[in-house]
Amino acid sequence: MSIRVIAVSVRSVTVERINDDRYESTPCSVYLNGEQKEQTEKNVITLFGLDPDTEYELTVKEDETPSSVTFRTKKETILLNVRAFGAKGDGITSDTAAIQAAIACCPKDGTVYLPKGIYLSSSIFLKSDMTFWIDRDAELLGETDRTKYPVLPGMVRNIYDNGMEMSFGSWEGNPLDCFAALLSAVGTENLTIIGEGTVNGNAEVSDWWIDRKIKRIAWRPRLLFFNQCRNVTVQGITVKNSPSWTVHPYYSADMKFLNLTIQNPYDSPNTDGFDPESCTDVLLLGTKISVGDDCVAIKSGKLYMASAHHQMSERIVIRNCLFEKGHGSVTIGSEIAGGVRNVHVSQCRFIGTDRGVRIKTRRGRGERSVLTDLVFENIRMEDVRMPITVNMHYFCDPDGHSSYVQSQEEMERDYRTPSIGTITLKDVSCSGVSASLVCACGLPESKIGKIHLENIEAHYDPKKDRVPVTPVMMDGFDPVEGESLWLKNTEKLEVNGLHLYGEKILDPVLINGVETEIQDFTIEDRVLK
Repeated sequence: MSIRVIAVSVRSVTVERINDDRYESTPCSVYLNGEQKEQTEKNVITLFGLDPDTEYELTVKEDETPSSVTFRTKKETILLNVRAFGAKGDGITSDTAAIQAAIACCPKDGTVYLPKGIYLSSSIFLKSDMTFWIDRDAELLGETDRTKYPVLPGMVRNIYDNGMEMSFGSWEGNPLDCFAALLSAVGTENLTIIGEGTVNGNAEVSDWWIDRKIKRIAWRPRLLFFNQCRNVTVQGITVKNSPSWTVHPYYSADMKFLNLTIQNPYDSPNTDGFDPESCTDVLLLGTKISVGDDCVAIKSGKLYMASAHHQMSERIVIRNCLFEKGHGSVTIGSEIAGGVRNVHVSQCRFIGTDRGVRIKTRRGRGERSVLTDLVFENIRMEDVRMPITVNMHYFCDPDGHSSYVQSQEEMERDYRTPSIGTITLKDVSCSGVSASLVCACGLPESKIGKIHLENIEAHYDPKKDRVPVTPVMMDGFDPVEGESLWLKNTEKLEVNGLHLYGEKILDPVLINGVETEIQDFTIEDRVLK
């Protein structure tokens, strides 16, 4: 066993055990300069409470076999306790101004510190070259009155009318006015958020989830929002009870999200866990997510943003994470007009989500909406009824049920037509499959390019326990159960090792001339040639 350093801040470090296990592995002991700090089964380990500008040796001992790394924490110019600026931390007094004052006064490479307490607040705006430290037993608690939150305008145009414009607020892929997040950063660089504390949106006792489709003053806020930021690291914190999407990087780059806990009630609306939108070079590592919508949803906006401010989401790595309870474990789309490529998801566990890998788009997303080089490997899905779905007729937006979106007839390709390239799944095990292992439906005029399945094993629920489910959200699709592979408008299917176990599993439905290359494909005791 060996370990590698992922990120070092002024007062914390995150390391990763290098193995092939998914999220957890053999229990290990963690030592810092020879002193035992904790025991854990997690592959990703974060330690806090370190001293700035100090060299450490971190050792992980597994089965008496030690592996060590040395590192030096970053320098810190000053530590500013928000209580020195008047914050009460009593959960009753508004601490917004005191916390914001500490941030405004913080010099380059300084740290703003929230000690133990409950800090009632509306939107806090972070800035460049600082650390925001939420210590253990500290909670940043969101105000319940929406009028106390500032509004981020969806789009601001230059007053000199030179065509320059900038999006500050965003709602479901469009530049629309929305309330500022509880923690916001706009145009910042070299920002670090660390700690064992909590950011609590307090949405369960407010009215954010009531009449959720109605705009009241502005659209609902995120919980953490990073707009046009670069070099941001978030370590260790718990983020919960978000009014809408929980962690939302937007037009940002070089982002690391390490060992987070993201949780919202299962029935909370539109509370995606992690939504990188039009972002590049993003790492999500060691994170546990349980929410009311998709655990992860990679996005790149709707047609206007893709046309006027095009930025693909690309080079996104998701590793050693646990996703449980949500509509999809890892979703791509549906606000994906800018395209997405080079996504690599590995060493993850999906538990109890409705779908595992969920790719969704529709006519109208546009010709720049190219989804390709999507790789999912070394994944274990447990009690996931529909492990793999690809849907190019997703019925979102006001026109989602129109004939334009839902028609199965071939239409002319134009500037509104999206496309999907290559999707690869390798070394994936599934249990609790009910509806289908794979359901993929492309467009007649824009077929899914290639689905590659390698070393896949799936165990279906007993037939008496299967509940028919509609695997993809499109019109005219009846609920199914016990399906193996269902493909339509797909150019190529490659199978190299696919083994399905269960009662009365149906043979693959390959229609519309799917080209197939099949090796080592078994259903129960029957081998498909």
